[in-house]
Amino acid sequence: MFARTPRLTLRPGWPEDAPALTSAIAHEAVAFKLARLPWPYTVDHAADWLSQTSRPGEVSRVILAHEGGHVRLVGGIGIHPDGDAHEIGYWLTPDAWGRGYATEAGHAMLGIARYAMGLKRLTSGHFMDNPASGRVLAKLGFRTTGVEMRHCLALGIDKPCATLELDLSEQGSCEDPERMAA
Repeated sequence: MFARTPRLTLRPGWPEDAPALTSAIAHEAVAFKLARLPWPYTVDHAADWLSQTSRPGEVSRVILAHEGGHVRLVGGIGIHPDGDAHEIGYWLTPDAWGRGYATEAGHAMLGIARYAMGLKRLTSGHFMDNPASGRVLAKLGFRTTGVEMRHCLALGIDKPCATLELDLSEQGSCEDPERMAA
């Protein structure tokens, strides 16, 4: 399944994306804000991730930006089973920050969660030292539920993490489902 927004395409990652994925994500500024990213991140990590088969209830997409007639990989976004819930997570390469891409991709993924996956609720979280991610989640309609310690694999430490949730049965929490394509 692909999703298209005015400036982005969300699609499954392909093996040939490994170099572009590595170039986009292999920044301390990205790795230290994510829970499960190994550091240093190599093209072998990217190739391994791209070759994985999705588990039931899981959707992972790369984010491609259409900029000045070119298309480039600028991030990733996914929905993953997390206990009895599903969690949404995302990242962008640093030179794509501040352009609204995370919010735009997030709205598209909320449409996938609601209409393609049939989910009624999503959770998410962001490390407290990443307030920009908290602002994105607020724009998507997420509400803070608390703070917990989560492990950051790249740093090898536990860090305080805000926890959030979104009721997908509420109106206005995602983009038009007609922008999705199978």
